Amino acid sequence: MNNAQWAKSTFGQADLGDPRRTTRLVKLAETLANDPGKPFVSITQSPADMEGAYRFIRNEHVNADAIAKAGYLVTAAQAAKHNLLLALEDTTAITYSHRSVRDELGHVNQGNNYRGILAHSVLLFAPEQQELVGLIEQSRWTRDISTRGKKHVRTQTPYEEKESFKWQSASVNLSARLGAKMADVISVCDREADIYEYLQYKLSKQHRFVVRSMQSRHIEQSEQKLYDYAAGLESAGQKQIHIAQKGGRKARTATVDIVFAPVTLQVPANKRGESLSLYYVGCEERADDKNALNWHLLTTEPVQSKADALNIIRYYEHRWLVEEYHKAWKTDGTDIENARLQSKDNIERLVTISAFIAVRIVQLKFAREQPDEISCEQVLSPKAWKLLWIKRVSRTLPDTVPSMKWAYT
Repeated sequence: MNNAQWAKSTFGQADLGDPRRTTRLVKLAETLANDPGKPFVSITQSPADMEGAYRFIRNEHVNADAIAKAGYLVTAAQAAKHNLLLALEDTTAITYSHRSVRDELGHVNQGNNYRGILAHSVLLFAPEQQELVGLIEQSRWTRDISTRGKKHVRTQTPYEEKESFKWQSASVNLSARLGAKMADVISVCDREADIYEYLQYKLSKQHRFVVRSMQSRHIEQSEQKLYDYAAGLESAGQKQIHIAQKGGRKARTATVDIVFAPVTLQVPANKRGESLSLYYVGCEERADDKNALNWHLLTTEPVQSKADALNIIRYYEHRWLVEEYHKAWKTDGTDIENARLQSKDNIERLVTISAFIAVRIVQLKFAREQPDEISCEQVLSPKAWKLLWIKRVSRTLPDTVPSMKWAYT
């Protein structure tokens, strides 16, 4: 679909208290999607359009959460088509240095010149179809400047009031939006989610997950801690993992040994609750290098064979997509960090619209990178792609089903 159709599909049902506001939202989303990352003055077609765009972003009656809700509903509807979904989670900081908005924002651990908004995003990805389905959850908050560097304050804060509660909060929101479909969702999280209360909550709700372990915990299977115990497990074979370029790190391929075992995490001495029965999957690169790849993964998914372990590793490998998404949102695509709006509320409205445009950017990029042999029927029904072909190419249908790459371009 083109950007006009996408904007209407994504935001056309937004309840902003006045249908004229929804119409303006759809028009603005289309305009921003046509030229992502550029200021209003250069992408609007007339002074009236530019003024309308700024008026919408500055409108105190337009609620950013209502904009997002419309997009989440579309993602939830798309999710119903898939048998298995990965909920890829990550947190990022949206930073600004211009003085007009500094006092409304919080610290982001990037020096005194920067303030910002923290955002925790959850993307749904269908691994069987290799399809990025959409954004299903995004929470944003600011840190109190007065708490910067005060670790003892965070230690004394109840779990429900800590920033780390974001993982559980995201699961609560996912469950509310997806309902029974939550049974088909596996949350995929990095080491920051290795929080006993969070793991305990997920198990109590029968939620599925793959979480990269951050600490070698006590287990019931051995007097050794988890990582030492895992080092003694018999290798189930090897796998190659592509490591993407990031910062000063070069892209490379790592060869890792795979181990797996059922494990039961003991309750930490300073926590309440029960032991947690999970499965452990480890992959370690045998290299004398501080940058050697070493993943300790905890999962609810039964792992009883090398094939099962490889599936868990593949699920975690897809987590890079949410990092790519944040990059497309902040700098490389919609470039929201370069926006020079004059209040936090205005920023919230723009970043919310841009959050869904960034998904579209990553969807298109990901689809273009897929092999030509992947059929578009992974994402479109036979009727849908045929209608699209007739509209875009010719009334004569092809002998073979077009590729997914074709469907997204």
